[in-house]
Amino acid sequence: MDGTMESPQADTLERMQIDWEDAACPLCAASNADALIEAADPLPGPDIRFRFLIVQCRDCGLAYTNPRPSPRSIGQFYPEDYLPHQYRGSAASRQKWGLWLRRDSLVPVLPLPPGGRLLDFGCGGGDLLQEMHERGWRVTGLDPSPDVVGHIREQLGLPAFVGTLPHPELRPGSFEAITMSQSLEHVHEPLQVLREAHRLLVRGGRIAITVPNIDSLPFRWFGADWFGLDVPRHLTHFSPPTLQRMLIAAGFQVGGVQFIRHNSWLRHSASLAARHSGKSSLWRRLMRIRVVASLAGWYSAARRKANCILAVGIKTR
Repeated sequence: MDGTMESPQADTLERMQIDWEDAACPLCAASNADALIEAADPLPGPDIRFRFLIVQCRDCGLAYTNPRPSPRSIGQFYPEDYLPHQYRGSAASRQKWGLWLRRDSLVPVLPLPPGGRLLDFGCGGGDLLQEMHERGWRVTGLDPSPDVVGHIREQLGLPAFVGTLPHPELRPGSFEAITMSQSLEHVHEPLQVLREAHRLLVRGGRIAITVPNIDSLPFRWFGADWFGLDVPRHLTHFSPPTLQRMLIAAGFQVGGVQFIRHNSWLRHSASLAARHSGKSSLWRRLMRIRVVASLAGWYSAARRKANCILAVGIKTR
């Protein structure tokens, strides 16, 4: 499959100039995968609606988008008003981490005293950076968007760099903590990123990661309309076992896995289902109601099948 399209427009294709690449498994490097599901880009495009195939590795179980836009082309799928790039304040950072942000740290995710050095990878609009700076941490942001980094530097007055990991401005043993909130699934080489994060941490340092959970009940309920897929921006689709395996492969000791319910994702998924099909089941229609989505979110979390995973890795050597 080569970026299957509906109603293609030649002029739009020429303008976008997208390079497609076939990827091996981002965890075990095998090229032995089965089709899992095909989904459309949920964001409105210019003239073309792209569809993308998500496959699952037969060897390690990791799911990933394949084929996918190359690193040079992927930026064309991020609109200027992409929501995670907007600064929304401390309430947004608390929502990202499932209300774990309390007192002086991400408790119990990062039980470290304030004053430590923290790198926020994929910092977006800078919500978490600002929050942790106010709590006494020495923070640094990293994001591939120059506009985002410019905002953080100019409007928030905090240090931030453009790019990904590895980064020439960041030295080994520079941080006590690294956070990756809904960002690891966006990178082309997640294992390489985690290995570099391990190198940047001091011994005993921690990394906290949140990613969508493709082994969730919401994915089973909504399938291709599940908000957590967000293809092609999401290149890797983790489950709790595959995220833990990748942390271990990068040199970390797994410090625990928790589940975060994002009820708004359920409502967005129900809206996507209605938009794409023109009609949906009563269950899906009910999920657009806030109280129903809340109950469904609690149920999925109680089953340890919530739509978001929070994992901690510890550098022990």
